[in-house]
Amino acid sequence: MTDRAAVLAALDAVTDPKSGQGLAAAGLVQGLVVADGRAGFVIEVPANETALYAPVRDAAEAALKALPGMERVSVVLTAEAVATPPRRTAGLSKAATDQGRPKAPVPTERPAHVKRVLAVASGKGGVGKSTVSVNLAAALAARGLSVGVLDADVYGPSLPTMLGLSGQPAYEDGAIVPHVAHGLKAMSVGLLTKAEDAMIWRGPMASQAITQMLTQTRWGTEAQPLDVLVVDLPPGTGDVQLTLIQKTPLDGAVIVSTPQEVALADARRAHTLFDKVGVPTLGLVENMSGEVFGTGGAEAEAARLGVPYLGDLPLDGALRRAGDAGRPLVAAEPEGDVARRFDAVAHRVAVALGLEGENA
Repeated sequence: MTDRAAVLAALDAVTDPKSGQGLAAAGLVQGLVVADGRAGFVIEVPANETALYAPVRDAAEAALKALPGMERVSVVLTAEAVATPPRRTAGLSKAATDQGRPKAPVPTERPAHVKRVLAVASGKGGVGKSTVSVNLAAALAARGLSVGVLDADVYGPSLPTMLGLSGQPAYEDGAIVPHVAHGLKAMSVGLLTKAEDAMIWRGPMASQAITQMLTQTRWGTEAQPLDVLVVDLPPGTGDVQLTLIQKTPLDGAVIVSTPQEVALADARRAHTLFDKVGVPTLGLVENMSGEVFGTGGAEAEAARLGVPYLGDLPLDGALRRAGDAGRPLVAAEPEGDVARRFDAVAHRVAVALGLEGENA
């Protein structure tokens, strides 16, 4: 059993460059989790000091890895602006202010050597978005494209299970080396923690983790760039989605919904979010289509929103079993009906992204 006292002692051997104290003594070890063979914590510093503390994070990781029996280490460096109480002042009315309000910030941090970034969103949980993300990525790869998939749902990562992955990725030459499974390059916070771990992170901490995985992973190289990175977003329209949109130029979004109105209402909100920040919605996918949840809801909603309808996917037990087994159904049964449906969706998405022609 890993000893918490030994972990704290190892971290106190790493010096805080500002106070000269050890990390634990300086109060920089936040959210420490120590369990059998693993340890992890967060270093939270002012935004203008992240460069100063990057070597400290690396030194802390090295110190923990050197402990006997230590198998898995996760040290996250994050920055959070200090909130100041608002000062009440006179000003223009809201209507007048809105007329001159600047547009959403222009994204600036496209991952290196990645041609296209595709977001898969739902607005609502429980509609099978992660299943669609993984199988869509596999279908794009089956069409001859080089594809990566990023699990951006830091609170409920499912990519490791769906692709049968485990173990921390390597860190070489200042970059994370993604795992490769079923022809896909894959990265998830679930690869840095145990499956039963609960990620008790505030919004800025989760956003920082996503930014690090997105921009510090070696998705491609100059000689062999990645054609498309599929980003599996968490449900909703919160911090993680906004961080991704603001920091990374998205080439398009696919919205997943089940056919009934309770899910379509949230899909509508997701489309509104992307529309407001200038990210094109490439289309809607109707998942779990059939007798249980109904049919045609997403197609009708796509028509109302004026966006393409990409196709429907049935409520199929084989799709669930393949995900639980760690192998996308598109890869497990490439000639099956579900794989053909995903291939049709992948073709429409690839055309919309400019990665292949209409008749490919």
